[in-house]
Amino acid sequence: MKILITGTTGYIAKRLILRLLENKHKLICCVRDLNRIPDEIEDRENIEFIKIDFLETSNITLPSDIDAAYYLIHSMSTNSDDFQSLEEKCAENFKKLVEKTNCRQVIYLSGIVNDSSLSKHLKSRFEVEKTLRSKKYALTTFRAGIIVGSGSASFEIIRDIVEKLPVMVTPKWLNTKTQPIAIRDVLSFLQKALEKKDLYNKSYDIFGPEILTYKQMLLEFAEIRDLKRYIWTLPILSPKLSSYWLYFVTSTSFSLAQALVESMKVEVIGKPTNINQVLNVHPLTYKEAVKLAFQKIEQHAVISSWKDAISSGIFNKQLSEYIEVPNYGCFKDVRSREFEDEELTINKIWAIGGKNGWYSFNWLWKTRGLVDKIVGGVGLRRGRTHKNHLEAGDALDFWRVLLADKSQKRLLLFAEMKLPGEAWLEFKIIKNKLYQRAVFRPKGVLGRLYWYSVLPFHAFVFKGMIKSLTNK
Repeated sequence: MKILITGTTGYIAKRLILRLLENKHKLICCVRDLNRIPDEIEDRENIEFIKIDFLETSNITLPSDIDAAYYLIHSMSTNSDDFQSLEEKCAENFKKLVEKTNCRQVIYLSGIVNDSSLSKHLKSRFEVEKTLRSKKYALTTFRAGIIVGSGSASFEIIRDIVEKLPVMVTPKWLNTKTQPIAIRDVLSFLQKALEKKDLYNKSYDIFGPEILTYKQMLLEFAEIRDLKRYIWTLPILSPKLSSYWLYFVTSTSFSLAQALVESMKVEVIGKPTNINQVLNVHPLTYKEAVKLAFQKIEQHAVISSWKDAISSGIFNKQLSEYIEVPNYGCFKDVRSREFEDEELTINKIWAIGGKNGWYSFNWLWKTRGLVDKIVGGVGLRRGRTHKNHLEAGDALDFWRVLLADKSQKRLLLFAEMKLPGEAWLEFKIIKNKLYQRAVFRPKGVLGRLYWYSVLPFHAFVFKGMIKSLTNK
């Protein structure tokens, strides 16, 4: 089959693509930025990429011989207050383009929408489902609740909370009931639904075998990790205070924390159907899903992470438009140093950040991350998805990877921290010398004051970093 994939760089799509390729399907993958094609799929057979932004579809056509399509676009982590109209516009544009092809089936992953008091995001997902319905193709919708897997938002947020807080005073929404489902079960439903005519123009709730409160999920997670945790819930924490609590304790952005708090107040219990028997899927328990997620983490085999979603609100353009580091009107810290072992230096560069830290004065980096978190930035808590692998689009603490090319021996990062300007950090090897360059383009007087205020720290932070990267 020839299948169109949307949301190619997203958490779900990156994993689904690998499964579909194993079954010898031909894939057409939609990306907004050709520089963000994941390394795992870039050079595979039976796959091609087309540049398309479903918010701007003028002069764009899709291949006419598409058999099926997956709609995996959503804006859960966007900073936009207008996300509902943006989601509807994306869905409408997608529908118009697909209706001009031979596509027989569109498969859409939504959220469980059975409660009468839905959150804004769940309402938006339901509106998207209605928008996608068509007389030209059949729509199959799967509605999932909390998705548990290595790199998923729910898994990583629960991990942050459990591993950092032995005693928790929490909002009352921790007593809300939900039905978590393992990521591998979600992928099985999506994959096995292809060309199942019995599923055409139908929607199904998909969920795990247990109904759990968020509090139970935290305690079971702690049990798996052999951690003793004590949780008290308070009715006095407002939604806004709850959002701040989630924001400061976990690696989520404040906008996503607000969206999650709103969603977590709503009970998400699926309606039973026969879909498990029809597609022969036997969903895992929550504990089984968590254990399998940690197996992937221990094997350094995490394929995708929600943290890599571009949600800071900084990137209004494509990554490629930031790759050319500016010279005019910028402050710079440029250093170079010779090394004896090129492979060792490259490996150190590609392992920078996350648990490995920044090789010099890590306490200062942590302090800067804490300050960033306090003023509403992303902070250092996102870490990195892979231990020693980087690719364009990856989140790296409070940086975004613009370019990671070992053949060019160049790594380029762009700052997603709160700054009165724009900042780049570049590492490049030429012959037997490492060139390290920090560039800051200030915005107004405040930007210039900021640069001069941190300049004394650059003298030893950047000097120590390049020294550590080039030492044996």
